[in-house]
Amino acid sequence: MSRIVIIGGGQAGVQLADSLRTEGYEGAIDLFADEPHLPYQRPPLSKDFMAEDDSASPLPLRAGTFFGERAVQFHPGVQVTSVDPAGQTIVASDGTILSYTSLVFATGARNREITVQGSELDGVRYLRTLDDAKALQAELGTAKHVVVIGAGFIGLEFAAVARNRGLDVTVLEFGPRPMGRVLSRFMSSYFADVHTGNGIKLRLGEGIASLTGTGGKISRAISTTGAQYPADLVVVGIGVLPNSELAEQACLETDNGIVVDACLRTSDPHIFALGDCSSYPNAYTGTRIRLESVQNATDQARSLAKTLTGKPTPYDNLPWFWSQQGTVKLQIAGIIHSDDESIVRGEPATGKFSVYCFRDGQLTGVESVNSPAEHMAARKVLEQQLPLTPGLVLDAEFDPKAFSRQSFVLTPSERKSQERPASV
Repeated sequence: MSRIVIIGGGQAGVQLADSLRTEGYEGAIDLFADEPHLPYQRPPLSKDFMAEDDSASPLPLRAGTFFGERAVQFHPGVQVTSVDPAGQTIVASDGTILSYTSLVFATGARNREITVQGSELDGVRYLRTLDDAKALQAELGTAKHVVVIGAGFIGLEFAAVARNRGLDVTVLEFGPRPMGRVLSRFMSSYFADVHTGNGIKLRLGEGIASLTGTGGKISRAISTTGAQYPADLVVVGIGVLPNSELAEQACLETDNGIVVDACLRTSDPHIFALGDCSSYPNAYTGTRIRLESVQNATDQARSLAKTLTGKPTPYDNLPWFWSQQGTVKLQIAGIIHSDDESIVRGEPATGKFSVYCFRDGQLTGVESVNSPAEHMAARKVLEQQLPLTPGLVLDAEFDPKAFSRQSFVLTPSERKSQERPASV
């Protein structure tokens, strides 16, 4: 009997197991998860889960009956410790040895850690797992001064929650602007104003130099400028690293993640990778990228399930993201670069607007604040490669929803100019 082994019990791994059955796969499925819990949703951990009610439970990815109903052998709290591509077998930490027809890495990513003096002090926390969230939730009940290291999505989501609970919050960001890796300059500036307006001390151009404490407990953070900030809780959010070490040990090709082709196949024809740990050729950017998002994990899983059931399906879904920071919901369609031409549509002062980003006259992405309908329209425009120009967006009569519903008949030359860049 054929067997598919999935390494990783997060969004990508669970969705793949589910989608394999939906696509009609009748062989054995084994899913290994590092954590002992039933699989849960990670995004709420930095938001709703941090509410003052400490009885909150994580939202499950599937009902508790899922694995039995879908005939998936679930191995909670069990790590795969080695992979033998030649023999097509894996060895797990509990001694289990399994042969596989196909192997899938859905190993995700882990927090990038700081290594400055004092980083080992009690009260220095990271946020990625349920256990991380529970530890932070408990400390929020007694903390008064919080320092967040890193002004990315996770750092600012947590900072907003902590500030909403009345805590003194300082955010240290070594870069020149918040969320600078993923947002337009205008949107970064907007969020800087939002958070400082809510009383968060946002310190740009300041990294962390050292941490000091008393009796093994954190008490102060010292930035790269020499400034000192009181802290009885420090939360580090400086990005993640892909969990690709096991793939490297199996001699698979890696480069900022496990390298896969358009069908998510690795350098070994029987091994695949998806989600946060995979580096894939993106059809919209024409470059190889690694994405950290629920959308990417679930859509890749659905695509891979088709490939693994005999229907080779290149993955070409449009990337999109979201972040809830206090009362502000940010949604992004596409991949944006800081040097893109940006056009603001709407009134930022109202807390509801969008930023359209163009490169060489072509739409690359749209950032929307508290505008879900415009976000959905933007996704349709990008997915269908509709010929939206900067001039149209600047037109006071422009209606994104109406535009997204239009059909365009292009000449061959126009169609060629609208084609996506070739995958690499």
